[in-house]
Amino acid sequence: MQSRVTFDTMDFIAEEGHFPPKAIQIMQKKPSWRTEDEIQAVCNILQVLDSYRNYAEPLQLLLAKVMRFERFGRRRVIIKKGQKGNSFYFIYLGTVAITKDEDGSSAFLDPHPKLLHKGSCFGETDVLHASMRRSTIVCMEETEFLVVDREDFFANKLDQEVQKDAQYQFEFFRKMELFASWSDEKLWQLVAMAKIERFSYGQLISKDFGESPFIMFISKGSCEVLRLLDLGASPSYHRWIWQHLELIDDRPLKTRLSEYSPMERFKEFQIKSYPLQDFSSLKLLHLKKACGLQGTSFSRKIRTSGDTLPKMLGPKIQSRPAQSIKCAMINTKLGELPKEAAVGAYVKVHTVEQGEILGLHQDFLPEGECDTRPLILMSLGNELIRIRKEIFYELIDNDDEMIKKLLKLDIAFPSDEDMCQKFLQQNSWNVFRKDLLQLLVEPCQSQLFTPNRPKKREIYNPKSVVLDLCSINKTTKPRYPIFMAPQKYLPPLRIVQAIKAPRYKIRELLA
Repeated sequence: MQSRVTFDTMDFIAEEGHFPPKAIQIMQKKPSWRTEDEIQAVCNILQVLDSYRNYAEPLQLLLAKVMRFERFGRRRVIIKKGQKGNSFYFIYLGTVAITKDEDGSSAFLDPHPKLLHKGSCFGETDVLHASMRRSTIVCMEETEFLVVDREDFFANKLDQEVQKDAQYQFEFFRKMELFASWSDEKLWQLVAMAKIERFSYGQLISKDFGESPFIMFISKGSCEVLRLLDLGASPSYHRWIWQHLELIDDRPLKTRLSEYSPMERFKEFQIKSYPLQDFSSLKLLHLKKACGLQGTSFSRKIRTSGDTLPKMLGPKIQSRPAQSIKCAMINTKLGELPKEAAVGAYVKVHTVEQGEILGLHQDFLPEGECDTRPLILMSLGNELIRIRKEIFYELIDNDDEMIKKLLKLDIAFPSDEDMCQKFLQQNSWNVFRKDLLQLLVEPCQSQLFTPNRPKKREIYNPKSVVLDLCSINKTTKPRYPIFMAPQKYLPPLRIVQAIKAPRYKIRELLA
């Protein structure tokens, strides 16, 4: 027997970005009057809030049961410094600022105020411990909140679920060798200031965790450290691009050189494009195939055709005619570079596993030795415990043993030049592998059907492209989607996953 669907999605349609009116009606009811279906519907709507999703599922349902909706205008003070904490808030729409003055006026004078946006929450710790507010929160624009009052919080036993999370954090920290010398009392102080956050596969954790005000302990799963490279700033890339552009008609741009002999060209190909390879067995394989197709032996003269033999085996094959190459150029600190070749790439720097710590790798180094490069943190499906740095430093003040342990945690990330060289090596291998497969595997003449293949999960932006140097002098640009790098870190760049370099095919090198 199939049950009928009773949930009407039309009830929860709202003006773009605003909280749905039907959900507001549910939240106007007392917690005890809300049905299970209504609580689940509100819970589903709130999944767009990162801070809400970080709670365990039982606690999410309890929060949806006790929340109420509030909307406040610009300059409205939500929390005043020095008052007792009676509620905590989730931001559904709008922006608030955190200030140290009582009326929040400094937020409108500060050119760079400390802001919280949709998906953030604040005030939870003060509600749990009935402590005084340490900051003032003021609305920077019309803002919609989901509010949990302290009375409802304890009446519906949300504190018990919160205590389960706290116990889990305590056990995690207790198992770490870093905190082996800490007493239980001191460790509970750390837990009281920490917060669990959960991230799905491919979700961005931090655009630059080096500048983050938080320390992150990876409690489950793993994540990757990525670096957004401006390849045009690398000497290796600049040299690599020009070496491959020389392969177009056997001369560099704006210069006319004599034609290479096949042997010289082959040597250049080996040095510049791929590791040294012995292609004699491939040549023999093709000779056997060609002779087998024409019913000949090796002692007889071979009649060549484009369908049977590599082109360079034929006696009448001529070199390609010279063509003029024109393209827009830009000036870099390393010299001229084709405008289309000024690209960037995401490169994996490090994988962070369960039990490791992020956010402290530079704080204890001398100022001149600090790595100030922006480093991106991307989730591979993980859970982490986050704590503010200033709170952590207060707890380890005068703890020499802890500081010695933290100094040993320093991670030396590779330089941009090393990462660029690695990227180019991997790119060359990928190009060689594709050429080799095309040479050895006979293509299917007709495809019987088109298989439905699931999209591969990528941690990089799916709009990244392949840079084709073979068409760098053509007037029509391929209609690829373009992903622009954030200007905060780099000039606007096309982000590439690979570079298709102009090169002689393996088939032409078997002569």
